[in-house]
Amino acid sequence: MAGDMQDGDNEADGEADGLRKIIHVDMDAFFASVEQRDHPELRGKPVAVGGAGGRGVVAAASYEARKFGVRSAMPSVTARRKCPDLIFTRPRFEVYREVSNQIRDIFRHYTPHVEPLSLDEAYLDVTDDIRGIGSATRIAELIRARIREETQLTASAGVSYNKFLAKLASDQNKPDGLCVIRPGQGAAFVQSLPVRRFHGIGPKGAEKMARLGIETGADLAAKDAEWLRRHFGSFGDYLYRAARGIDLRPVRANRIRKSIGGERTFSEDISDADALRDTLERIITIVWDRIAEKKARGRTVTLKLKYNDFQLATRSRSLPQPVEDRKVFAETARAILEEEMPLPMPIRLMGLTLSNLEKDGKQADEPPRDDAQLSLL
Repeated sequence: MAGDMQDGDNEADGEADGLRKIIHVDMDAFFASVEQRDHPELRGKPVAVGGAGGRGVVAAASYEARKFGVRSAMPSVTARRKCPDLIFTRPRFEVYREVSNQIRDIFRHYTPHVEPLSLDEAYLDVTDDIRGIGSATRIAELIRARIREETQLTASAGVSYNKFLAKLASDQNKPDGLCVIRPGQGAAFVQSLPVRRFHGIGPKGAEKMARLGIETGADLAAKDAEWLRRHFGSFGDYLYRAARGIDLRPVRANRIRKSIGGERTFSEDISDADALRDTLERIITIVWDRIAEKKARGRTVTLKLKYNDFQLATRSRSLPQPVEDRKVFAETARAILEEEMPLPMPIRLMGLTLSNLEKDGKQADEPPRDDAQLSLL
């Protein structure tokens, strides 16, 4: 069964003919770990990256803080209540981006097929063993060792034959762990997990499933596709495949994108107007940084909201001229949100994109992201 792997374990680890060899690398408490690395006085202490004020939100929490129940996207006042000794630090995105680029250079030493999801995680397809190492598991071990040596940070990794399983595996032995799910083990591994572990299923989704008698992957696998679509809409198709460990998506390193954006799934649903505005400001900052980095220009700003009953709403505004500065982008996004408030129910996800992109007269290219998740917030 899947589990920890020791150095030197060179078993097949998913290298059967016709199967991909996928690694998912996820940095451990990335922002908070960078702060603890750069500020020795914070080591071993509960640290939250984010604003400490009344409207502040936790962007990231150290493992010491997580022991008290502090989580990303949690209001700072709630985090302080859970952990009175919590130390807040302001985000330093330019530093996190620099470290992220350093880590991506390590990835590309082993494969050109790297799909970043955010600053702190990525998929790697190592089916073509360009370094002749002989094992996807061994490649993951070498990557983790180099990250530790070159950045003084730890990373967890999952190795499997598709992206969905590799991502589940990277979370299995956190922090600083490695897990391998080999061919023939995927369905059993998934069905042993609580549904809350599935990517895309938040607390409210898990509650809805519990009301329907679904608490584990095995419970989910017992439902047919029609039943899942009836209760979960198009999301049911994803659930049907996920419960069987099926994922046919390739790792895409340089896919042409028609939009640049990001979204955030919350650990707790939010409906408070101030919290919504604060979250939007953080997404604006991060998405605009990515737009500016690509020197992209686009005409359409879209706000995405997923309510706690899984209904999805998107609201767009197209401008006569391409957006060329942050002020216009931010004002447009704020206006869209204000038009939607008060919201009819709490949301579990917010996203923002700039689309109809041009870059030097051409479409901008943007590395794809798994649901454009922003673990930056």
